Amino acid sequence: MPSSNDNAPSGEQTEPAAALDRDEEAAEQTLLEQLGGFSGLISSTVPVVVFVPVNSFAGLTAAIWAALGAATLILLWRLVRRSPIQPAVSGFLGVGICAFIAYRMGEAKGFFLFGIYTSLVYAGVFLVSMLVRWPLVGVIWGVLNGHGSGWRADRRVLRLYYVATTTWVVVFAARYLVQSQLYDADRTGWLAFARIAMGWPLTAVALVVTIWAVRRAGHLPTRTAPKPA
Repeated sequence: MPSSNDNAPSGEQTEPAAALDRDEEAAEQTLLEQLGGFSGLISSTVPVVVFVPVNSFAGLTAAIWAALGAATLILLWRLVRRSPIQPAVSGFLGVGICAFIAYRMGEAKGFFLFGIYTSLVYAGVFLVSMLVRWPLVGVIWGVLNGHGSGWRADRRVLRLYYVATTTWVVVFAARYLVQSQLYDADRTGWLAFARIAMGWPLTAVALVVTIWAVRRAGHLPTRTAPKPA
């Protein structure tokens, strides 16, 4: 009959594996929190979904108020649920800017102009960060988790963060190129579809690549060592 000590190696191997899984889950959770979570990403599409049909049936003014109303309800919903409200506040301010531009222009397509140029700016910032050899994904992750900038001395890690940062450049550049073309063609309905289809789904893809890079770089959050009894 095997002794109880025979099971010790198995337990020793299981604990580090479980700890690694917890660290990876923590890494994913940290990144998701920066984006407001999946609920925040999905809820950001609601004002757009509301704006376009209301504009078609009731006109621009009603569509603007409907989008603002949707953003307000989302903010109130997160307050009631005691969820982090920063994504909802940012979303409300974003909708407010979009609504103001559409009102000033007197055209429904103006509602999407802010998002189009925001994508262009983000693409430019991420691209410049690579050109100066400070890939932004690595910089942001280092700030969030206290890894500093020492990772830049490791060429393998630097390449990983280049890959992740390039993914974000492609996402933002694709949004700008596609949506600006639809904007110039006055295709408001298709513009709304592109805004939704290229929103959180592409963000999710870029997030997966970012998590992969963080894992391969070994920059998972550091666990707090248990205190001795």
